[in-house]
Amino acid sequence: MSYAPNAAVQAEARSRVPPRRVTAIQWIRKTHGWIGLWGAILGLIFGTAGIWLNHRAVLKLPMAQQRINAQLALPDPAPANAQEMARWLQGALAQQGPPNSMRTEPARPVAWAEKGKADPLMQPERWVFNFGGPDAIVQADYWRGNRSVGVTTTQNGLVATLANMHKGTGMSVGWILLVDTLAGSLIFLSISGVALWMLTHRRRSVGLAIFGTSVALTLGLALAQL
Repeated sequence: MSYAPNAAVQAEARSRVPPRRVTAIQWIRKTHGWIGLWGAILGLIFGTAGIWLNHRAVLKLPMAQQRINAQLALPDPAPANAQEMARWLQGALAQQGPPNSMRTEPARPVAWAEKGKADPLMQPERWVFNFGGPDAIVQADYWRGNRSVGVTTTQNGLVATLANMHKGTGMSVGWILLVDTLAGSLIFLSISGVALWMLTHRRRSVGLAIFGTSVALTLGLALAQL
């Protein structure tokens, strides 16, 4: 013998739900699905790379990195500042865009210099430039006053490329902003998932308990690292 409610009873139950609540559930469910679809590919990439990075001591996948060191002679006259050097390196190294990052270290006394000495031995100013993307990284290292620039080119295999994409190493601003959309999507999916549970389940206390436990564990792990 079946106790399932007939169509008339189900329709009557649905009619008791306030229209605004029905509209909210439909909107949240639809938006939840579309945003989940948007982050599916990026989530697959980050999930795969994240598992490997978390267990890289056990999952010893080959990084397949090839590193080449070289010296690049400067033109005459040499670039006068870091900005001119960046523009010259972009052409000399056949890079499609400007450096992803540029670091300038001012001149300072060498580490072994005697403290209190009136005229200590100085370490010259240093300029460091990073070009390329996750599959190939080109770093140019210049000590001001030299007649050449040290260039290190690192070619990455598939695993190393995925790891760099996960960490954002050598990535452009566009990629970083794209990853930010994934992070925002995860935040929205978490909030909308809790909202759907609250709106469609009667046992709300169970959902709140699970959500509160996950938040407490996350905060505990974060605070433990401080």
